[in-house]
Amino acid sequence: MARTGILIEIENNVVKETSFGVMTAATGQEIYALVMGHDASAVKTSLAEYGAAVIVDIKSLGDFSSSPDLQAQVIAAAVKEYNLEALLGTASTTGKDLFARVAAIMDEPLVSDCVQVNIEDKTVLKSHFSGKTFATLKVNGSLLLCTIRPNSIEPVPSPGAGEIVEFTSDAADPGLIKIVELKKDAGGKLDLTEAPVIITGGRAIKAAENYQMLEACAQKLGAAVGASRAAVDAGFAPHSMQVGQTGKTVSPRLYIACGVSGAVQHFAGMKTSKVIVAINEDKDAPIFSKCDYGIVGDIFDVVPVLTEKL
Repeated sequence: MARTGILIEIENNVVKETSFGVMTAATGQEIYALVMGHDASAVKTSLAEYGAAVIVDIKSLGDFSSSPDLQAQVIAAAVKEYNLEALLGTASTTGKDLFARVAAIMDEPLVSDCVQVNIEDKTVLKSHFSGKTFATLKVNGSLLLCTIRPNSIEPVPSPGAGEIVEFTSDAADPGLIKIVELKKDAGGKLDLTEAPVIITGGRAIKAAENYQMLEACAQKLGAAVGASRAAVDAGFAPHSMQVGQTGKTVSPRLYIACGVSGAVQHFAGMKTSKVIVAINEDKDAPIFSKCDYGIVGDIFDVVPVLTEKL
């Protein structure tokens, strides 16, 4: 049983479901849930439900809310304090940023965006060559340091003791960077990389205003709305919505591709989706050879009916 740290991500005082997935990846290990910048007691019950043996309430003598460098320094200090053999987190914007800094501070190898992890063997599974294949990598460092692709591992409850301990670090802020403002998408839209359901529009969407049709369906599904590169290049959607090799990599439970041809570059970004549904009027579109369910039809006929039935 390896002593394993999990960097917990919290939003609106609730643990993100993607963090529970990471905790599930460490089932069977002695899990130390690292809570930073939030009230650990407020999330004790949920963290204990998913296997936290110890919940580390991390504090700092400095203000680490505006300094990712200081946050990384404090996380590294916690790893040493509790003799952690592994440190896992979500391959989110926050996770990728902090884990890269921790790896540099501790001079340890980092494997990012994994879809499976074997903590005992120090091996991870991740995609390569634009999602064409998967490789199992062996980590030879003293610390298994990796981030896990959101939604790639289904959260499964596994009760733990949930003992809260407080850790305060006196690490100094190197002062290399300071966050002065955070700007989030308006309307509280789901983050594509963390959404459990995604509905994506391709070139066949024809115009930016037609994404309202997908937004209406997404609202019924509790989904995020994505776009193919063709739709982005045509000016129908911003790059922040793009799914694919040159956009965002996603792994939702359900992925609905509307008018998406299914080019290999797009498939690379959503290959690990649990269930793929394709809607396309071209029966020979490549997407139909890669989906679980296919509907041959015009998206402007099919999607409104789907929305009505939900």
